[in-house]
Amino acid sequence: MRPVRWTKTKLSEIGAALVPAALPLAASVFLSVALPAAAQQTREFQTQTGTVLVETLASGLQYPWAVEVMPDGALIITERPGRLRILRDGKLSAAIKGVPDVAEHGQGGLLDVALDPQFSANRALYLTLSARGDGGYGTVLVRATLSGDQGSLTDVKEIFRMSRFTRAGQHFGSRIAIDRDGSLFFGIGDRGDGDRAQDPRDHAGAILHINVDGSIPASNPYRVGTEGRAEIWSKGHRNPQGITFDPADGKLLTVEHGARGGDEVNNPQPGKNYGWPVITFGKDYSGAEIGEGTAKDGLEQPLYYWDPSIAPGALAVYRGSMFPEWNGNLLVAALKYQLLARLERDDTGAITSEERLFDGEFGRIRDVIVAPDGALLMVTDEQNGAVLRVSKAPTQ
Repeated sequence: MRPVRWTKTKLSEIGAALVPAALPLAASVFLSVALPAAAQQTREFQTQTGTVLVETLASGLQYPWAVEVMPDGALIITERPGRLRILRDGKLSAAIKGVPDVAEHGQGGLLDVALDPQFSANRALYLTLSARGDGGYGTVLVRATLSGDQGSLTDVKEIFRMSRFTRAGQHFGSRIAIDRDGSLFFGIGDRGDGDRAQDPRDHAGAILHINVDGSIPASNPYRVGTEGRAEIWSKGHRNPQGITFDPADGKLLTVEHGARGGDEVNNPQPGKNYGWPVITFGKDYSGAEIGEGTAKDGLEQPLYYWDPSIAPGALAVYRGSMFPEWNGNLLVAALKYQLLARLERDDTGAITSEERLFDGEFGRIRDVIVAPDGALLMVTDEQNGAVLRVSKAPTQ
């Protein structure tokens, strides 16, 4: 089956978000789980399914990369230069101490944060980051414990380090998705060298899967380590920066950057190859063709792709009570066109249409998650980055 394609011509069919108007801040739009209560600004946008409000919960963050909701409703946020901070009651904490050394190199730095499913009891969290090592720079994943006063990390342990470091500054990945059994999935890009994505003995250009102690899950296709790296789940990925599980069916979904065109949504399966750079719907930045075309036996097709590229950041599946009309939709943060893409799916999971929200209104959108009350939380990848909350406008 051929994948769905987004093109410029479809934009006129679907439409873009309308120009917003400023609104006064209303108490009714705050989270019931006590998210920060001092939003700075609220704006109203019309969408295909109704009116939404976008609140700025905080600004002044330096290239924030990821946000998660803590059990008490506060937000924990990474900043690419290497800071981990907490937003509570509208106030940003000082940088949390004990974060491992981060190599802010090119696109690298402190990347994702994920809370252990038992965080309330064990206070464990996971971070992906770029680090210095033999040969240059590469992606690592660490586990740590947040102190009781939330001011420092302790018991910091590196549980994964990619196989080959280089001096390249691009395509580090890397987001984390936690499976129902507690194991960790995460992506690493090709590090600017497409051939690495086709080498099963190289962690680059892959979706990886490990247990929380760094050991190898029994479901991994190369777990013995003879045919490929034991941590590898799937290969042929250019630069996956979005990864999540659908809470309804447990399906793993990813979104990754193409070159000029060819950004992809995939459902990575163990041992399968998603084509980069042998097949792609994109072209080189020079305009030259890449690889052998758009399809080849033995290589998987994406579920969806964009041409031109939107430069996708994070990916979330909407399962929540605030926007029941979005149930099952995919939400993709986008950097290049500074928007949030909402992808509708049919009963089979096939993507049927796209709506583009907030086009150019807030800057580069790096992360998007679904909060416990069903609102969306986003961060903007800017020197003066912000945390945003998207909620449904109250009915009159």
